[in-house]
Amino acid sequence: MFARPFRVKSNTAIKGSDRRKLKADISAAFPSLPADELSELIPNKEELNVVKIYAHKGESVTLYVLHKNPLFFELEKRLYPTVYVLWRYPALLPAFRTWPPVLQKLIGGADLMLPGVVVSSSGLPDVKQGDCCAVTVVSNRAPVAVGTAALSSSEMQSVGMKGRGVCVLHTYMDSLWAFGDKSGPPSLLHTESKGQGLNGEECEVDSELEGEEEKCMEEEEEEEEEQHQQQSSDETVTDQACSGVGELSLAKEEGEKGEKDNEEEEGTEDDLKMPQEIMDALLLQCFLHALKSKVKKSELPLLTSTFLRNHMFSCCPSGKQLDIKKSSYKKLSKFLQAMQQKHNLVRVKELTKGVESIVEVDWKNRELRSFSVPEETDVEAAPAQDGGEGETLYHPPEITTLYSVSARLEPLFLDAKKRKGTILQPAEVRNIVTEYVKQNELVDENNKNYVTINPTLCDCLLEKSEYQEIDSLKWDDLFSRTLGRMQECYEVVFPGQAPMRKKGHIEPIDISVASRGSNKKVTVIKNLELYGLDPAVVATALQHRVQASSVLQSIPGAKDKVLVQIQGNQIHQVGNFLLDHYQIPRKYIQGLDKAPKGGKKK
Repeated sequence: MFARPFRVKSNTAIKGSDRRKLKADISAAFPSLPADELSELIPNKEELNVVKIYAHKGESVTLYVLHKNPLFFELEKRLYPTVYVLWRYPALLPAFRTWPPVLQKLIGGADLMLPGVVVSSSGLPDVKQGDCCAVTVVSNRAPVAVGTAALSSSEMQSVGMKGRGVCVLHTYMDSLWAFGDKSGPPSLLHTESKGQGLNGEECEVDSELEGEEEKCMEEEEEEEEEQHQQQSSDETVTDQACSGVGELSLAKEEGEKGEKDNEEEEGTEDDLKMPQEIMDALLLQCFLHALKSKVKKSELPLLTSTFLRNHMFSCCPSGKQLDIKKSSYKKLSKFLQAMQQKHNLVRVKELTKGVESIVEVDWKNRELRSFSVPEETDVEAAPAQDGGEGETLYHPPEITTLYSVSARLEPLFLDAKKRKGTILQPAEVRNIVTEYVKQNELVDENNKNYVTINPTLCDCLLEKSEYQEIDSLKWDDLFSRTLGRMQECYEVVFPGQAPMRKKGHIEPIDISVASRGSNKKVTVIKNLELYGLDPAVVATALQHRVQASSVLQSIPGAKDKVLVQIQGNQIHQVGNFLLDHYQIPRKYIQGLDKAPKGGKKK
């Protein structure tokens, strides 16, 4: 559920009565938790917040947060503990054990399959279908995932330990974990473990378990292939790592288990890699790709920020996200410094104070010459609603201005049998008015560019002060006055959906700059939802495009609407992104004129 980022709707402090109710709900849901430990977990005087969020697929979830760490989450009126709580009380839930490499798949959004469950000498935990349970790894009793049992314990055994075992809702290193302090799991002994120190340095598992690890892993992968044909386990791990969830410290423990069979499936090495290593490899791939196919000698010197934004990002393979902060380099300058010193690929120089540029590229470098450009290229070639992950192509809506017959103009439209409230196209209004003028012979005989005003036109189109002054109008004036006295409406048509008609003007996408804190500038974007754009998706895409932090904030008094806030004055970048990537017409974007002007400061 939390494998991908979620959207925060509200964040409020819990009052005394609500705090007591929460304690009662926790006590009822987890009766094994003693009262004194519950009071320690939910203290009376410390600030406790309730945060309402929307998960990636739209589920409404409530978080209970203490000291910035989520303790419990509520889904469909049921409470579940987070890994932060389970690390303090590891026996709170019945737990299933699995191998560390399986954890990587759980982080990527997979459920725990029964072939990947390690059955201890005491057997499976006693659970019923739907019971809340935890998942641990064989080398550590600290839970790393929370979910519900797909079957009861007896049913799991009766089906021969095949199929789905635990429907995973939350894991260590997912976006819910990242909402907290991002601490790692403690090292806790299993009862079957032998010779393990307090730091968990030496973990000796039962010999039977050690010998069966490879077999269980193979069976678990076969089950996942059957259950998830659209996405292989390798892709799950790699995509999750590239989305920048963070480091997976438990993966190191797998290397301590002993020797592996040499004939493993292709891609296993990638499964065991740290996410930082995979992001480093992706950075190098995009860097070489950009140098070989994007950068021209005539462009040098090239600003490093421009190189990243316009070239490296466009070379990122579809379905992956390039995020320097999730690499071992952390900053673009350190990455380019490594490319200069270790690989001798480029030469970077500070041409102006604080601004670095690529001034030279070694086109004859052996590593660059041997690099083969992947077939997949520009991820922004076809705008996708999911920010470039290939799910649904975004097409801007067709917006048409319409007009509704008002009470004042109803006499003018009676002959056409159009009553008050009838919605018409501008061309229909023009035709009806033209027909009315011709039927009533109101065209001026001396000058056919004018229309004589009769009592009906006088009442409908003229102000009281004009009754004695105006006896004829030009055709254009006649039409403009008619449309001006009608109720304006609009029709929005999204591809594959029924048209939506609403009164008034459609609000444009509003881009503005505001000050926050000590004169810090932020760019604020509103009304994306009106154009079928997901603010969370746009925020993520812009964050990678401009390399600046972005957040979502609810708009007071506006139900189901949020604004996107990006650090710095990014109006120019946001405008180009909406115009070029999403093809939003310029007339529906407000605030482009506030972009910072170019030129040197005096």
